[in-house]
Amino acid sequence: MKRLSLLFGLLFLLSGTGWGATGRMCFQCHPRAKFLKGRPHAPVAKGACVDCHRPHVARHKGLLSEAPPELCFSCHKKVKEALKTAVLVHPPFRQGACLRCHASHTSPGKGLLKGSLSKVCFSCHKDLKTSFTHVHAPFGKGRCLACHEPHASGDRRLLKRKGAKLCLSCHKPTPKLKKTHPGTLETMDCLSCHHPHGSARKGILRDVSHPPYAQGKCAGCHAKRNLGAALCFSCHEEIQKTFDHFHNHLLGGYSPNPCLLCHSPHLADTKAMLKDTPRRLCQQCHPETYRQREETLYSHPKWKLCIECHAPHGSNHPAMLKGNGNDVCIRCHETQGKFTHPVGEKVRDPRNGQPITCVTCHNTMGTNFKYNLRLSGEAALCIECHKNY
Repeated sequence: MKRLSLLFGLLFLLSGTGWGATGRMCFQCHPRAKFLKGRPHAPVAKGACVDCHRPHVARHKGLLSEAPPELCFSCHKKVKEALKTAVLVHPPFRQGACLRCHASHTSPGKGLLKGSLSKVCFSCHKDLKTSFTHVHAPFGKGRCLACHEPHASGDRRLLKRKGAKLCLSCHKPTPKLKKTHPGTLETMDCLSCHHPHGSARKGILRDVSHPPYAQGKCAGCHAKRNLGAALCFSCHEEIQKTFDHFHNHLLGGYSPNPCLLCHSPHLADTKAMLKDTPRRLCQQCHPETYRQREETLYSHPKWKLCIECHAPHGSNHPAMLKGNGNDVCIRCHETQGKFTHPVGEKVRDPRNGQPITCVTCHNTMGTNFKYNLRLSGEAALCIECHKNY
């Protein structure tokens, strides 16, 4: 009879029915006030601890019935759905690190965030400048989610909407706005001229002006825009030479003027007139490289600094490297190739006849093996070439 009563009691506990079963039982040991202060997680507020936890044993830390993110997805199904159509997934979300931003039981603010929204965001985005002479109001108030999606988005910057639609949701198309922005407002790329966070200039205009634009010589470029890249080379003759290589960024035909894929013709944050940071610009065309980095364990510590190793315009080396697979690496790894595996023109890969270089064995963009090896260094990588040993 006692065993039967114990069985029914356990089933009632596991059913998560009300405070009488789980809440009071758990809070005999776990202080109730600690879990209910602020804004508690819905299962905590209901005392349904077993919605997430096993009462006796579990395979996961904290006696969780499943590990995040699958545990979280069991309730937050819409968040999981966002993964299917997203162009960019926020790295912590892709990694299932829900608890990096969210508290599991209770939080002082909305969304179970571990602190204020800006504090949570800046705990990772430490490279973002926070002090400006002129500040975009949402950014200044720490309202990151006014413009950004926290989990996944159809935009590579995690913006809620593409193009001018996001800006026009706050900045209504008044006569004054139309006068200062000739053309169709709805199709403009606002961020090509305006910084989304702040600037030293009024109207949060980006800090550096393209000389023809600053001088009001708009017709000089717009009347000749059908020339494509030749229009840019008419002023930047020295740059044209950097494209004269077997591998170059003029190939591909994605735009009438491929220069404008990366460079702004009006305003920018740097003298190079780049539309964004090199990392995010590269991500537009090379999303698979970023997915590889996010889904593997090891990558080069400078993998985000693309133009440290890659020539931005053109190169005669594969992957548009600034030199061969040895020359680029030994700029930092000075001793490599001198006392390790032989490399260079005299050492050929038996699989393809090409010279052995650092990148023959290492993949800087991300692998699951230490030292960025392409395969396990225990044996798998070596027997690719040394089959007879």
